[in-house]
Amino acid sequence: MKEFSPNHYERAFENWLIDRRIAYVRAQEHKRPGLPPASVKNFDFLLYPQPDRKVIVEVKGRTFHGTTLAGLKGFDCWATADDIESLRTWRQALGADHEAVLVFTYRIEKADVDFNGHGAFRYERDTYLFFCIRLDDYCRHMKRRSPKWQTMTLPAEKFRQYATDLSSFLP
Repeated sequence: MKEFSPNHYERAFENWLIDRRIAYVRAQEHKRPGLPPASVKNFDFLLYPQPDRKVIVEVKGRTFHGTTLAGLKGFDCWATADDIESLRTWRQALGADHEAVLVFTYRIEKADVDFNGHGAFRYERDTYLFFCIRLDDYCRHMKRRSPKWQTMTLPAEKFRQYATDLSSFLP
């Protein structure tokens, strides 16, 4: 029996991968390689969507409160500075042939959302959307969200510019 993450956003993402037969390895999230303070946060998944393609994924779960996806407005896309720095470190350690992405997994709060052509994924009783942003694009445009919580975010226009529907990123 496959053991899934206790995090419903990661379970939804993992089931999306299974449904599309995308090869992957789920990381041991609760173990941090290295000794503090130099330990590195593990990524969530390592994907092998094609034989010559490797993608390091950090899943960020969020809730979408809107009623339409037209214009991709109302999407919260923050990540911690640790998420960003750890993805950079893993990409460097694993090699230049690895892509690093943040996958924003949005649980849709309202049942009557207009998906405006975006592929929704039903898992258990919820509906999810997946958007990914390449780490380099995120880093180039990120802004400090909270100094206290060490979080970063993208301005809305940059999210709209760089967020890619996961089904088109991983066909």
